[in-house]
Order: sequence, then C-alpha cells, then structure tokens
Amino acid sequence: MTNGKATFTVVTLDDWEEIARELLQFAGAGRKFLLYGEVGAGKTTLVQAVCRQLGVHDLVQSPTFSLINEYWSAVRKEPVFHADLYRLRHPDEAIDIGLLDLFDGPHFLFIEWPEIVESYLISESIQIRISTGDNSTRKIVILRPDAA
Repeated sequence: MTNGKATFTVVTLDDWEEIARELLQFAGAGRKFLLYGEVGAGKTTLVQAVCRQLGVHDLVQSPTFSLINEYWSAVRKEPVFHADLYRLRHPDEAIDIGLLDLFDGPHFLFIEWPEIVESYLISESIQIRISTGDNSTRKIVILRPDAA
C-alpha cells in the first residue's frame, strides 16, 4: 500500500478475508465503494468478505434483481447497503431507486457496476478494480479518492 493506492493478488479463498480486513483499514473513514470488474471477477465475493468483517450475519448475495440489498452490521450497529447497477440503462434510474440518497448517508455502501452513475459519485468514492488472471487468480487495485 502506498499513499492512496493498494494492490492485492487473490490466489486462495482465504485471501479474500485478508484483503477485506486490509480494505477496511486502508479505507479509513471511507464508506462508499465502487466495484469494477467483468462478470465473475469477484465483486460480490469481496463484498461478502467485507460484510463478514463488519459482522453481517445475513446472507450476502448479488442484488442483480433487487438492485439494492440492505444488511445489518452487528459490529458497527448500522446498516450496510449493497447495490448492483448492471441492469440499469439510464442514470435517472439510480435516482429513482434512491441510490443517490444512500450515497449521502454515513453507512457503508458497495456499488457493483457503477459506471452508469460514476460521474455523480467518483470524486468521493473508493474505487476497487478487480481483474482475472491465470489459474483463477485475481488482481485487486484499490484507489482512495485522494489517489484516483
């Protein structure tokens, strides 16, 4: 980790848990995360690992059809929101589902497929870019707003 950028490599399932711990530490006070990556890259897997670190006991799954899932952090005593914007076709749809309102709150918010709304959110968000490598490895690059 240097300044506002951190890079990790995932080789085993246990690596996700370590990266989730490090992500929360690296994020500092940051609570808004934009997750980029192809289908199957590991965006939801990372959100699941971070939610475990936050003490979420709910089933954490991709909100592809519900668009936004809400979980409860037993550790932080607050909600955690998880959005998947893959199916949205226009930025106004994000406003219609209340996403921008969630962005203004003090809680954790993880957004998969954020491209459609990034012009609204990018300057205040932690970007997470996940790419696939050989033999099922993943490369994760995390950028804080001060480094993006």
